[in-house]
Amino acid sequence: MNHLTSPPHGRASAVVFLLFLALSTVFPALSHAQEIEARTYSNAPIGINFISAGVAQAKAGNYTLTSEAMSLTHIFDAGGQSGKLTLVLPYGQLTGSSTIGGRTVNASTEGLSDPLIKAAINLYGAPALTLDEFKDYQQDLIVGASLAASVPWGKYDDNQLINVGANRWFIQPGLGISKALGPWRLELAGAGIFYTSNTNFMGSNSLSQNPVYSTQTHAIYYFQNTAWVSVDATYFTGGQSYVNGKPISGNQENWRFGTTMSYPINKHNSIRLSASTGAYSRTNNSYDLYGISWQYRFGGGL
Repeated sequence: MNHLTSPPHGRASAVVFLLFLALSTVFPALSHAQEIEARTYSNAPIGINFISAGVAQAKAGNYTLTSEAMSLTHIFDAGGQSGKLTLVLPYGQLTGSSTIGGRTVNASTEGLSDPLIKAAINLYGAPALTLDEFKDYQQDLIVGASLAASVPWGKYDDNQLINVGANRWFIQPGLGISKALGPWRLELAGAGIFYTSNTNFMGSNSLSQNPVYSTQTHAIYYFQNTAWVSVDATYFTGGQSYVNGKPISGNQENWRFGTTMSYPINKHNSIRLSASTGAYSRTNNSYDLYGISWQYRFGGGL
């Protein structure tokens, strides 16, 4: 069995492990594990593309994670139902310090985070329609499935405890439904996130993690000008971590609540604001998250 090669054994090693647990769970946005995303299983005209650019900031205690991201989404025909394919390219900066066991430990890292690829395919209730056909579409019940994967291309240094890249893959399958009630859309979705091992954790050590399971729900209200606002809630459990097969954490259990608002400037451009906060955390890893992004729509006859 491998031993930790850096830092050394003893008190310093214990302090490092505590810091790792604090940051790896307080800022799960580094692995996209605790996102709250409304409208994953909505319908849209095929051929439409969305380019988004935004910034989000998560704060917990004395630590701050700032993430800038660009994304590209394409709506396509998936066997007669609509589907969407999204690529996300994030860049992150993490700064802060804490005192653990009477010792001050600083954390600072910056660079490209792991890209994310996500496909969402509607299975029922969201027919693939052109822009002209979509004008007569009225949603009732939509059922969909999704699959996301994080690609370990982000900046990673095995001599550092905290990195903006995870040096491991994850796969996240999910299922969801969306029900229309007048101007409201009620959504319920569930997902599981499954990790590969990081075999270069602090040298030649192996970091592994149990799956994280989540459920999220959204109540979305649409205005006549196509602006919308949602109230969001999500629950997470699981994710116990191990180094060289030995547990270094217990299971996570978290409730988060948030809200999102999207406002159209014109038919091509819109602005989105989002905020969420931890309402309950069994493992003391709550954080506050705020974000703003711009979205540009093109193609598909626009």
